[in-house]
Amino acid sequence: MIPLSGARVALVVGDVVGHGIDAAATMGNLRTAVRTLAELDLPADELLSHLDDCVRRMTEEDDDADQARVVGATCLYAVYDPVTGRCTMARAGHPPPAIIDPQGQVTFPDLPTGAPLGLGLGLVPFEAIEVELPAGSRLAFYTDGLVESRDEDIDVGMHRLGAALAQPDESLEDLCSSVMEAVPTRASSDDVTLLLVGIRAISAAQTASWDLPAEPAVVGTARHVAARQLSEWGLEHLVSTMELVVSELVTNAVHHGVGPIQLRLIRHQVLTCEVFDSGNCYPRQRHARIVDENGRGLFLVAQLAHRWGFRSASGGKVVWVEQDLPSTPSQAHVMPTAG
Repeated sequence: MIPLSGARVALVVGDVVGHGIDAAATMGNLRTAVRTLAELDLPADELLSHLDDCVRRMTEEDDDADQARVVGATCLYAVYDPVTGRCTMARAGHPPPAIIDPQGQVTFPDLPTGAPLGLGLGLVPFEAIEVELPAGSRLAFYTDGLVESRDEDIDVGMHRLGAALAQPDESLEDLCSSVMEAVPTRASSDDVTLLLVGIRAISAAQTASWDLPAEPAVVGTARHVAARQLSEWGLEHLVSTMELVVSELVTNAVHHGVGPIQLRLIRHQVLTCEVFDSGNCYPRQRHARIVDENGRGLFLVAQLAHRWGFRSASGGKVVWVEQDLPSTPSQAHVMPTAG
């Protein structure tokens, strides 16, 4: 589970061909690569394409034919947005996830398979789909060792898994134990992994957004609506900082972006400010000289923020800034447990 901007979270499970030290080393390298690529906030299908390149390069760089690296791996990568309730996912030769709705009905989404990592040679692009996940739903990610064995077809194993997951009243921990007991994993010679995720949504009261025209005069309006919203949330102590952040991001969107602007605030585990525009020119933090009259805006934002960045979005880009909130009880939107 990898936290992303905008209160989103990336969920990933993978499986490397083979066993032993080589397989463990390869999985460690892939884990690092996935986290690095996820930090770039790439779309799920694009991330798998880059990961496919990583696996092929690892294979090509190994010149020791007697101790060749493990070749090939499977991966399922998903990004859940608790604001919209949508989940985007793509897979590379990995079994599809199971979706358990709040009533306990289990479905396996029709997700294009994709070639295993390192074996597809990039000839067939990976494909992503988007599904809606109501609050109270659950996701199950697993490896093929949980549903496949030499003596049994994978469809039989997936049917058994679906039946075992149809327990909406059990806690994630108890459900994980129940599934592992119900599925005869001892018959499988493969490793077994199960990740269960409980879906929680961010309420409308925790977000606020405004559509703004791309005009210089709108910067003052953006500051005003952001300050008012923070006051309504009881975050008056963050108003001055947020006003500076909003001024910089909206000004950049007006001067360097394209089309209408959207300002959005999200109050979750952190306070997030997002500014969307239709341009594809990404911001860069400059190191202005003493005599320079501009170029310090993003530098100041970076000093004031817990972290900041940007990501591509449908029809443009989003520049975001996160600020820490006073310590409150955890309000995590996903609750993973694995067995």
